[in-house]
Amino acid sequence: MTTRTLTHLACVLSALAAFTMGGAVAASGEHHHDASPPALTLNAGSKWQTDAPLREGMQHIRARLELTLPAVHAGQASAAQYGALVEAVEQEVAGIVAHCKLPPDADAVLHGVIAELSQAADALRAAPAETDQRAGVIRLVTALDAYGRHFDHPGWAPVATGH
Repeated sequence: MTTRTLTHLACVLSALAAFTMGGAVAASGEHHHDASPPALTLNAGSKWQTDAPLREGMQHIRARLELTLPAVHAGQASAAQYGALVEAVEQEVAGIVAHCKLPPDADAVLHGVIAELSQAADALRAAPAETDQRAGVIRLVTALDAYGRHFDHPGWAPVATGH
């Protein structure tokens, strides 16, 4: 089983447990990256704190995206480049899920970003046509920008897309 499959299975099982227990899992204060994500919100008007594993994982995703963007813009991104981008997103998301230790409220908001990153990777992987893969890239840029708007990551700026 792939890491992506295991992460997806954990998400489904956690969401099912939360549903069947009336939300008791989410309310227990335990650390969960795989519960249903809430809407992205700020922490009383401020950005949520981050930790090193989260910042490093997000920085690695961004770096891989920025390596791929010129070829995407030129319409010359290869299947291998898109595949490397998907692999990087999935690997870093798995690392964030495994190692990130945020307070429960910040962690709950992070679920929304993680879900969007995973959905962007799925769109990139499943896309049969170049235009669909570009939509996956756009979704990935959107997720990274949402992360920057909601989480305190020193030096983080919106992804420069060149358009």
